[in-house]
Amino acid sequence: MTTTTVRATARDSAATVPGAWTLGLLRGALEIKQFFRLREQVVFTFSFPVVFLFLFASIFRNHVGHTGVTASQLYVPAMMASGIMSTSFQSLGISIAVERDEKVLRRLRGTPMPPAAYFLGKIWLVLFTGALETAILLAVGTACYGVHLPSDPGRWFDFAWIFVLGLTACALLGIAISSVPKSAKSASSVVVLPFLVLQFVSGVYIAIDTIPGWMLDFGALFPLKWMCQGLRGVFLPDSAKVLEQAHAWEFGRTALVLAAWCVGGSVLCLLTFRWKNRRDG
Repeated sequence: MTTTTVRATARDSAATVPGAWTLGLLRGALEIKQFFRLREQVVFTFSFPVVFLFLFASIFRNHVGHTGVTASQLYVPAMMASGIMSTSFQSLGISIAVERDEKVLRRLRGTPMPPAAYFLGKIWLVLFTGALETAILLAVGTACYGVHLPSDPGRWFDFAWIFVLGLTACALLGIAISSVPKSAKSASSVVVLPFLVLQFVSGVYIAIDTIPGWMLDFGALFPLKWMCQGLRGVFLPDSAKVLEQAHAWEFGRTALVLAAWCVGGSVLCLLTFRWKNRRDG
């Protein structure tokens, strides 16, 4: 075989190797398939926020001041924001820590698959589950609690960028925090605790106008508070904005904070992500 033939064969082989984007799509399909094979996980993931929405919306049903909205309606966008963070931050933070502890990441790192394909697969997973979770909560909110779908295309545009930026920021933070647990056994405790605290100080379980100012200021440092506020601005009438800390929806500030967390989350991932545990050397 001549040198020219060898080079031509090598070029043809390189041309047939899928790129990171294609492998990421394939990896995402695999992640989604594996997710739905675990029926208990599927049921828990999609039923947990719906059950909490039902509980809180059933307990607190009165009208809030003179805003024209009920407490039940306030919980719908808040639970949607919480569901987005649950399927991204919490899901990735725990699952990646488990995969690292079980040396799945180490084996994947030793394959020809580009590292970007692994992360693209995770992003496709959280995008799919996050969209499905949001659709379920929105369907329950409109059917049971009188939340109206926006008639203004601009509000749907606001919903789209809040969903994308919020999901991206939380997914990146989930990847970053996955390096904190020392083992798979401690992953749930490490990830769930900060998520639970943020839900209480970001207006998910407790109305914004009843949370102390210093707690609101603390919650405003993180994406969840702005996702809740942005989604309330999308699905609630403008009369409800008086309940917000600034008495406004602040879509511009919401976009800046979420975009900043996307950048900050990317930096944290680059600085902290590991393919193996510290004890493995």
